[in-house]
Amino acid sequence: MTPPQSTSLAEAPLTEALAAIQIFEGLRPEQIEWFAANSEDRHYNDGDVILRPGDPAEWLFVILAGTIEGRKEEPGKDPFIYTARAGQITGMLPFSRMTGYTITTHAVGPTRIAAFPARRFDEMMNRMPELTPRLVSVLADRIREVTKADVTREKLAALGKLSAGLAHELNNPASAVRRGAEALREAFHRYREASLGLCAARLEPEQLKHLMKWEGELAAKPAAPADQLERADREDGLQTWLAERNVSEPWELATALADSGADPKELQSLTEGIPDSGLPAAVRRAAAVIEFENILRDIEHSSDRISDLVKAVKTYTYMDQSGEKEVDIHDGIESTLTMLHHRMKTGITVRREFDRGLPRICGRAGELNQVWTNLIDNAIDAMQEHGELVVQTGAMRDRVYVRVIDNGPGIPKTLQPRVFEQFFTTKEVGQGTGLGLDIAHRIVMRHRGDIRFESEPGRTMFEVLLPMQPKE
Repeated sequence: MTPPQSTSLAEAPLTEALAAIQIFEGLRPEQIEWFAANSEDRHYNDGDVILRPGDPAEWLFVILAGTIEGRKEEPGKDPFIYTARAGQITGMLPFSRMTGYTITTHAVGPTRIAAFPARRFDEMMNRMPELTPRLVSVLADRIREVTKADVTREKLAALGKLSAGLAHELNNPASAVRRGAEALREAFHRYREASLGLCAARLEPEQLKHLMKWEGELAAKPAAPADQLERADREDGLQTWLAERNVSEPWELATALADSGADPKELQSLTEGIPDSGLPAAVRRAAAVIEFENILRDIEHSSDRISDLVKAVKTYTYMDQSGEKEVDIHDGIESTLTMLHHRMKTGITVRREFDRGLPRICGRAGELNQVWTNLIDNAIDAMQEHGELVVQTGAMRDRVYVRVIDNGPGIPKTLQPRVFEQFFTTKEVGQGTGLGLDIAHRIVMRHRGDIRFESEPGRTMFEVLLPMQPKE
């Protein structure tokens, strides 16, 4: 446990203050006295700068009182905050490969630190062998925390990148549904007015039955051909037919009827069972019914698109699942492609070469989706949003593979050895964190798999290999 911050540790002699820190518990007095004699007793006021970016990592810090807080102050980005409190060890540690600091560290409130020089680590380990495994444990904890923070930040960055496109993808069908609802209300108003006109014409039950049958057949017809010239000819013919029968505003009705593929011959069949007095109202109601069908079809299509996007988000994040489970990799890949669809509209074609017979694998679906996102997003960037993306799946002995292939310019030979390095990126400043492939590599390793690549101008392939589920 971290001892509570107290005034006594802020004012006590350095040896006494160090002895009260848990990591020094059980050490002999002469060992603590040696550590104190070789440490600098530093005192800071609130807001004082303790470290700056670029300062060499030459000191181990034992926080005796107060708090220190570190920030990565990058323009346009949320600062990453690191906090260490009284009783904690920070700074340079034995066996750490850290060479310098990348953050600005401030004191929060009155702060006291014992700063021990890294150049005396070897002597410290000889004089205080009990302290070494404790400091190694601190280093291991720090590595775990940093790794966890890196993964979290990269995942948030990936989700942030997807959110704008996803909002656009959702907005289009949502707007279509709203427009459809408004159009449906207007069409229903016209339908009611036409029905009143039919009542005034006093049609017989058989005539009404004939009209309803004709309306249903017309509404059920497939959409008219997309050929604009043919459609214009049909609309002109309908408009002429309606005008000859004194139907008001024939141009509006002709448009709706032409959308359904109706022609003057079909309308002629209506006159055989409907009296002239009821013809205008019958045609108007038929046009309204056609509009109903078209609008409802659009609303259904838009609703399906919204449902697909919501399903993709749920599959992508696996909001309702945790831990390792049996995973169908195709579900994750498809949801990732759906989430990134907005980035491929400008000129990227996707070719799926899936082996749908692959067995499920055991893994964390949300983490694997992050791998697919990083690989596909990098491929899109490489192609500058114009090209062909190929996603392949298959089996290789006792492993399944996922390959993401693009026809971009490729990775220069001189940079290929550094592809999986943390913070390494070929993108412009502010365009990439350099964490995507590093984290993808870590996730794949955590799944007992492997990730590799090959690249040349016109073809780059990243391949992820994951172990199959053992057969029962």
